[in-house]
Amino acid sequence: MDTLSTLAPTETELRSQLEDWAHAVRAKDIDRIFAHYAPDIVAFDAIAQLQFKGADAYRKHWETCLTMCTGPMIFELHDLQITAGDDLAFVHGLNRCGGTGPDGKEMSGWMRMTACYRKQHGEWRVVHEHFSAPFDPQSDKALWLEP
Repeated sequence: MDTLSTLAPTETELRSQLEDWAHAVRAKDIDRIFAHYAPDIVAFDAIAQLQFKGADAYRKHWETCLTMCTGPMIFELHDLQITAGDDLAFVHGLNRCGGTGPDGKEMSGWMRMTACYRKQHGEWRVVHEHFSAPFDPQSDKALWLEP
């Protein structure tokens, strides 16, 4: 099988997984969210601590984040680019994330997202994830700009 014929099914599979992951986040389904992560994930999130090592630490962070959004969750993936090999793949794109507060007011922002997938036991799992927002060095404030 040539490279092009193997890449198309891999990209389709990864896009399907990404969409399932985004649906799980919007549903606040922590078990389904974490079905996409490898046990040894290393994650750099845009809030809280510098890094998270291992699924247990990252799961606690996700649980905290999900409780911050008392209303409907906003979690949209945009401009996804996928580069995949036989057992390693990289995804990058933009993510609009936030929620609706108790007052009904929407609070969301745009972030950059990069994820590294590794095929483990026949399944693609996220082994590294990085969310970030650009910041203004003059004010030290994050810039939650539209793309």
